[in-house]
Amino acid sequence: MSANTALRHWRDVVLTALAPAIWGSTYIVSSEFLPPDRPFTAALIRVLPAGLLLLLFARRLPARGEWGRLLVLSALNIGLFQALLFVAAFRLPGGLAAVLGATQPLIVMLLAWAVDRLAPSRIAFWAAIAGVAGMAVLLLSPQTVFEPVGMAAALLGAVCMASGVWLSRRWRLSLTVLPLTGWQLVLGGLMLAPVALTVDAPLPALTLTNVLAYAWICLAGALLAYALWFRGVARLPTAAVASLGLLSPLTAVLLGWAFLGQSITGTALIGLIVVLASVFAVQGAMAGKRKER
Repeated sequence: MSANTALRHWRDVVLTALAPAIWGSTYIVSSEFLPPDRPFTAALIRVLPAGLLLLLFARRLPARGEWGRLLVLSALNIGLFQALLFVAAFRLPGGLAAVLGATQPLIVMLLAWAVDRLAPSRIAFWAAIAGVAGMAVLLLSPQTVFEPVGMAAALLGAVCMASGVWLSRRWRLSLTVLPLTGWQLVLGGLMLAPVALTVDAPLPALTLTNVLAYAWICLAGALLAYALWFRGVARLPTAAVASLGLLSPLTAVLLGWAFLGQSITGTALIGLIVVLASVFAVQGAMAGKRKER
């Protein structure tokens, strides 16, 4: 790999990594600043307005033959994933949800291996396993509550997101990043709307704090973060993108330490270092595979 190619790769890695770093704030914002027990409403408010804003700016339709694939990607990346994410966030300790979500890189590698016959490098595979183990050391404790519905939601959410990343890279729709992001957010939001309206309780009178929290998860957590994420999906190998998702729970831990007084013990610090090392190892192993299909 030339110096210029390496520089482009790591620039793409850094920009893509901003997305899960922003998503890491979802845990603290949901638990501290949003009305409780309305996961589907939170997901809907997060994605639909952001998608409409992007489409107003981009103003481009998908090709006629791409609507079916776009609907599948919208369901996996947005509709199903966001619903499952907020169910897990409201029902599970953030640590357990994050550990289960950390299986995404492994799922992506297994999909590429089973379907595309692209065997992962040993370094990337074992680094991904180390990432899950490090996340468990960092976030799990003897007091962790293993609530089955929340666990099922977190695992299924990981499968949806991993499948969406893999298919996004495999299908390569003709849309550029902004309209591709906008259409997925809008279609995913429309899938969430009937569930939010029928399952969740109506919103109470919102405080200024509630409004600002919803604005954050919409404008930063969806509009900006998903645009950066799908840009990365188009430019980086799938396993490299998926491994960056581990930065989301790490950000959540650091925010909890900084703003909620949550401690990071010596053992947890070791887990944090292992997760970071896992992310860097996967990025390094994938650096020469930018042209992977």
